[in-house]
Amino acid sequence: MLGMSKSIFRRLLFSFLATVLLGLGVSGIMISMSAREYFYDAKKEELLRMAKNVNAAILERPRVDKKLLDILEEKDKTYDTRIWLFNQEGKIVATSMKDEVFTGKSVAVSIADNVLHGKNAVTELQIEGLDDPMLSVSVPWGEGEKIYGGIILHAPLEGIERTFAQMRETILWATLFGVLLSTAMVSYLSWSISRPLRTIERTAAEIGRGNYAERVQVHTSDEINDLAQTINTMAEKLEKVEQERHHLEQVRNDFLANVSHELRTPLTAVQGFLEALQDGLVEEEEARQKYYAVMYSETMQINRLVDDLMDLMKLENNEVTLAKFPVDVKELLGKIAFSFHPEAEEKGIRMEVDVPDELPKIYADRDRVAQIIKNLVKNALKFTEEGEIRLSATAEEQYVRIRVTDTGVGISADDLNRIWERFFKVDRGRSKKNKGTGLGLAIVKELVELHDGKCSVESVPGEGSTFTVWLPTVAFYRPMT
Repeated sequence: MLGMSKSIFRRLLFSFLATVLLGLGVSGIMISMSAREYFYDAKKEELLRMAKNVNAAILERPRVDKKLLDILEEKDKTYDTRIWLFNQEGKIVATSMKDEVFTGKSVAVSIADNVLHGKNAVTELQIEGLDDPMLSVSVPWGEGEKIYGGIILHAPLEGIERTFAQMRETILWATLFGVLLSTAMVSYLSWSISRPLRTIERTAAEIGRGNYAERVQVHTSDEINDLAQTINTMAEKLEKVEQERHHLEQVRNDFLANVSHELRTPLTAVQGFLEALQDGLVEEEEARQKYYAVMYSETMQINRLVDDLMDLMKLENNEVTLAKFPVDVKELLGKIAFSFHPEAEEKGIRMEVDVPDELPKIYADRDRVAQIIKNLVKNALKFTEEGEIRLSATAEEQYVRIRVTDTGVGISADDLNRIWERFFKVDRGRSKKNKGTGLGLAIVKELVELHDGKCSVESVPGEGSTFTVWLPTVAFYRPMT
């Protein structure tokens, strides 16, 4: 992570520095060029204006005399600019400085020709003995056809160069400040980016080690926060997947253990009785018939277990197709109660049916609904020693609510949440007395949901339980999507 942080710092630093240096450099060059040209043109125009003023002052004096020299000296002081006069031969004949050493020297032929033909000339001269270059302008001395020579004004470019030097220094300091500011900004940005990224890396490493409860704690409002939230969402999903995997693994282990247990008990009994019969230990016919009856009962228990397993597997794999038609609930509950009446009477339990006459029909598979109710009634008979079992039904919005209520031992609060699981038995301490596969309620739940219905259970230990099933009526049936 530190390598990535350094890489981010370097990229940001180089990007900012390149931007600052390039921006300030280009801007400085353009400003310098524009400013130099502006000052140069301004100085040139000023010198041309001064030269024309000098020409106007000496226009009527074609010859060099004391009065003319006084005028040149006065203009020199006024304009703070050196003034030369040259004749038609191009020789300097007068200057504004009395001790001027250039008197008698010739000016450049090109300058003299332009001026004598009535044109202005502007040049930049490097005069011996002076460190700074001089800006020189030349205008005709005279007017119209009367050109006596030329007037030269020159001033040092020291002011312009000094201004340029100050500008370059300012740009240099601005560049240095920009570099320092860029470094500070890059350091802060790198820290603000790398810090949450390090947090994300540590959390991702924990998630990679299987700690799916770990979450990224990043308090920003940018793309990094979006990344953190995405990782948190992924971790939540992985945590749920892992929990589901553990649950499925536990269910699988419980399933194998329960199937093994449910098969071993009757098979052990059948094996023991068969060995006794084969060894001739049972000689009396009446005893042999009892053995046969027990073996038949155990075989039927195995057969019921296999049937229930096959039903549950088909339901969970969506291999069960319902043949739905309007079903009269009152008639169906009456027939089921009648079929269980002998078993209930044998235990001294009353079977009651409470269904109103105007109950709407449900839209369902009659045989599967009968299987649902029978499983609930069997469950009620198993855990009820005295009292009654009541089958009731009422209309409730778009459903018919079917209830199977008993006065049995009830179900503890800890077991209520697991009552619909496969092989779960609330009578674990009395399993030898009340035989069952532990699949009946799991099948009920699957069948009810297959009918787009719902189910629930309420129970008070020692007082009894009420299983409720809601199935859609014909008028309001809407398949769930």
